[in-house]
Amino acid sequence: MKSRNTLIRLKRFNVEEKRRRVAQIEAMIAEFDRMAADLDREIAAEEQRAGISDLSHFAYPTYAKAARGRRDNLRQSADELKVQLADAQAELGEAFEALKKVEVLQDRERQSERAADAAREQAAMDRIGFGRAARA
Repeated sequence: MKSRNTLIRLKRFNVEEKRRRVAQIEAMIAEFDRMAADLDREIAAEEQRAGISDLSHFAYPTYAKAARGRRDNLRQSADELKVQLADAQAELGEAFEALKKVEVLQDRERQSERAADAAREQAAMDRIGFGRAARA
């Protein structure tokens, strides 16, 4: 029973670790999306200030061009993180299933122990009852 409790603690730790990893990736994706949106606003403001929104125009603002590159890199990184997020969520699901299996086994073990205790108690009561009936 003690080793099963240790195993359950280990599985719970594993689930929590996977949960933290998923939350961390989600936070990074949200941060990259926020930064990309900020760059979109800066690009639009720079284009409006210059009066040129055509990328191929020779006088297109250099800052806007550089900001587009950074924004595109952020979006690409966010897309790569989304793949990692899907993997991390799958790992979390697997860890959770493994924990549930061990917990179910522990519950079954406890139920069988309770049933055995109840059977022993009932047998003891039957002996007491039969002993009284035989004396009467």
